[in-house]
Amino acid sequence: MDTATPKPIAFKVLTVNVHKGFTSFNRRFMLHELRDAVREVSADLVFLQEVLGTHHKHAGRVENFPQEPHYEFLADTIWQQHAYGRNAVYDNGHHGNALLSKFPITHYENHDISVTGPERRGMLHCVLQPPGSPTPVHAICVHLGLQEAHRQRQLRRICDLVATFDPEEPVVLAGDFNDWRGRAHEVLKKGAGLHEVFMQGGRKAVRTFPASMPLLPLDRIYVRNAAVLTPVTLPRKPWDRLSDHAPLAAEIAL
Repeated sequence: MDTATPKPIAFKVLTVNVHKGFTSFNRRFMLHELRDAVREVSADLVFLQEVLGTHHKHAGRVENFPQEPHYEFLADTIWQQHAYGRNAVYDNGHHGNALLSKFPITHYENHDISVTGPERRGMLHCVLQPPGSPTPVHAICVHLGLQEAHRQRQLRRICDLVATFDPEEPVVLAGDFNDWRGRAHEVLKKGAGLHEVFMQGGRKAVRTFPASMPLLPLDRIYVRNAAVLTPVTLPRKPWDRLSDHAPLAAEIAL
């Protein structure tokens, strides 16, 4: 009888707010350079925020502006599975969250978690089936609001969604939380059993904004039912000039 312990299923996660493909203050269009940098990380799952679905005005005036949706341009032939959740819609186009995956996406749904006013926010939930995994993996890509009261309501929406999952199934939650006060950690821990990967062993959340000189820890990766967590240190360059947010990456094993 084979009593060998099954090998952990390991994968790498990357999250980045791509700022619609532009640098800070929209000075330069950097999507081509960003695609190269994302490829260098060799992540299995890429969580994207503020990614353009389309923008008719930019398409006509910005040099080398891709004709396909930007999440498809970034995915190219590397991530053959992807899902997009449209959040903000305007006269010239729309943008939202996206997930690029090397694993099959068996289901996805975008949840509108906007509160009031023009600030549109979303929560993209994807169900993944990594080869060899006995259970599916839930991947949730979020971009939370700028106001504390809005974020608290949106965090509760995240907890409510996670509460609908089988408690044994792994969860990866990543994105731009806009949580410079650090209020999300306890809410997600108590409400959904989620832990931030960079805060293991008493460490602090990583500062990611602004990318050129990070001062605020806005971007996060949270997990549940992950056996091994290894934060990945990414080089400051070229990421400090590709967006207004620096990325985060981590190795996760189930």
